[in-house]
Amino acid sequence: MKIHLKDICHLAERVEGNAENAVISAVTKDTRNVSPQSLYVPIAGERFDGHNFLLDAIKKGSVASLWKQGTPVPEGLPEDFVLLMVEDTVLALGHIAKWYLKKVHPVVIGVTGSNGKTTVKDMVESVASTTFATFKTQGNYNNHIGLPLTILSMEETTEVLILEMGMSGFGEISYLSKLAEPDVAIVTNIGESHMEQLGSREGIAKAKLEIKDGLKESGLLVVDGDEPLLKNQKGDNVLSVGFSTEASFHITSIESGTDGFTFQLEEGTTVYKVPVLGKHNVKNAAYAIAVAHYLNIEENKINEGLNSLNITNMRLQASRGRGGALLINDAYNASPTSMMAALETLAGLEGFERKVAVLGDMYELGSMEEEMHRKVAQKAGVGIDIVITVGPRASWIADELEKTGSDSLKVYAFPAKEDAASLLSQLMDKKTAILFKASRGMSLETLVNEFSADEQETKK
Repeated sequence: MKIHLKDICHLAERVEGNAENAVISAVTKDTRNVSPQSLYVPIAGERFDGHNFLLDAIKKGSVASLWKQGTPVPEGLPEDFVLLMVEDTVLALGHIAKWYLKKVHPVVIGVTGSNGKTTVKDMVESVASTTFATFKTQGNYNNHIGLPLTILSMEETTEVLILEMGMSGFGEISYLSKLAEPDVAIVTNIGESHMEQLGSREGIAKAKLEIKDGLKESGLLVVDGDEPLLKNQKGDNVLSVGFSTEASFHITSIESGTDGFTFQLEEGTTVYKVPVLGKHNVKNAAYAIAVAHYLNIEENKINEGLNSLNITNMRLQASRGRGGALLINDAYNASPTSMMAALETLAGLEGFERKVAVLGDMYELGSMEEEMHRKVAQKAGVGIDIVITVGPRASWIADELEKTGSDSLKVYAFPAKEDAASLLSQLMDKKTAILFKASRGMSLETLVNEFSADEQETKK
């Protein structure tokens, strides 16, 4: 990235310093990440105000900074340092990102949804990168600060940009979409995350569909064709993806194996292979194929991309644990929909004598949290041998299973993950598969790490 500072001065209310010869090669809000020739973006938060760390940014090589008007400027700034005075540094960051996006002019793919958006982002990137120079959202940079920073991190040679769009309330996706102006907008599904803030699944659908607000007039909207709250989206520029025959992008001929799935689309003859666990990932792959068709990527390249997937950690991530046990780390986050999908994946695994589900609390479900946890028990009691719950909310799953589960199902409820470790240590053998699933705040991956096979055991 290379931006001549004088080219973005018009986005500021006024400029202090000489921007004529200044060049910036990075943009950051965190002084820990400042590199030479950086533009520093101070953000005032609840606990810290980035304006207080300007001198630290300068010491590390920052040549310019956004600056909220009315905020005292520290003394002793270098003579050649430039301040871009603005009313709001966050909004100004968005304006600069939009300017840079128009300069680079890549095809923009926007991805939102209650579950699966990170996996779909990864799949789209893997397929698109077989043919185009691509860039995607890194980590969880998917909000009003992270998305513009993602845009400002891409190289000027980028041809396809894949942006994940997250939200916790109304209006947030709309802002992101209007900033990014996607050519393709994907809504992966509607779950129960953020029920507390949005009130209902209908409210969640409304918030997710705000991604249409910035969609280019000639753009393509891709939605979950199996979701009643989405499949009513109609139009020449709407594509529905699903297992239902009503879906315009109908998935057929699904076959599972120990190394993933193969499937076809009703409209074609290509057999696609996706080397990841979970039938829901077949649909995620179909979203990527829909984007590939929009980009006119050849079929052999699509399969090449799907077969070289590099999925973000803690998304049905399989590894070997102590004693050869299969550990399935799906602990990045959880909603009722994603937890039930993960349980279905565990139940469908072949070649294991014992299947264990370690389930933790799910957050942000509002007044429906008990009902939603108990609903998960319907899946947890099918095709699974042992259910271990961790946390006060997850205990509702255990309670429901005690009432409705089969006699052969063993159920254990623990108040904290540390309490579950002793039991898990007794289950580690090569005939056992263990799923770990909970909301992010539970940090259930610490159990996965604790029981992962050490280097010496892996070599045996």
